[in-house]
Amino acid sequence: MAEYAAEGKIPEVLFWVGCAGSFDDRAKKITRAFCKILNKIGIEYAVLGQEESCTGDPAKRAGNEFIFQMMAMTNIEILNAYEVKKIITACPHCFNTLKNEYPGLGGRYEVLHHTQFLKQLMHEGRLKIEGGKFEGRKITFHDPCYLGRGNDEYEAPRELLQKLDAELVEMRRCKSNGLCCGAGGGQMFKEPEKGNKDINIERTEEALAEKPNIIATGCPFCNTMMTDGVKHFNKSDEVQVKDIAELLAEAEDL
Repeated sequence: MAEYAAEGKIPEVLFWVGCAGSFDDRAKKITRAFCKILNKIGIEYAVLGQEESCTGDPAKRAGNEFIFQMMAMTNIEILNAYEVKKIITACPHCFNTLKNEYPGLGGRYEVLHHTQFLKQLMHEGRLKIEGGKFEGRKITFHDPCYLGRGNDEYEAPRELLQKLDAELVEMRRCKSNGLCCGAGGGQMFKEPEKGNKDINIERTEEALAEKPNIIATGCPFCNTMMTDGVKHFNKSDEVQVKDIAELLAEAEDL
């Protein structure tokens, strides 16, 4: 973004990479897949790079409003200085926080989850999806809490997946009745409380009951929890856990 500003230019969108997409080795693959799609169709985008820090979502959900507001204000100052108008992020936690929490602190932007943006590009005819590679395979989609119930977005991910020529099967609990993977509300960063069963194990059981080849996700936290669940059941060789961006990039041989 600093390079664009130095040239007096403004990109079409700012890609907010997020902590997972920047530092987690598994989530970096999602970041790369999404960028490959944007590069292929010629979307002019920028990232903040070293100037990007956590949105403050985990601090807020864990109850530390003070830390959240400090982090948010720092980010808002940077975003406003660059006159950012449109932000895309592959993480529903970042998406929800930037979209719903930042306006109250002076950060007003058009914020889209990457599935919403890709659906938009598809409707505009800029993104064409060839899904033949997935013919005969079965995919089930796990709704991220902050995309689905939190922001009422259920159709964008499914519309993209339906273009892959795979059979899209729904879990028993899906859409507005979906079950959390167990990572939200700051749980990603701590051990679960004692109970009979971890939530991600319960959720993975529901996914595996549909006998899918692929569990599709739209969130790096969900991806981690579902991957751990698949490993728990020793199904890693039979069932893949992939972000929608990775599936689209794979369909295009990117």
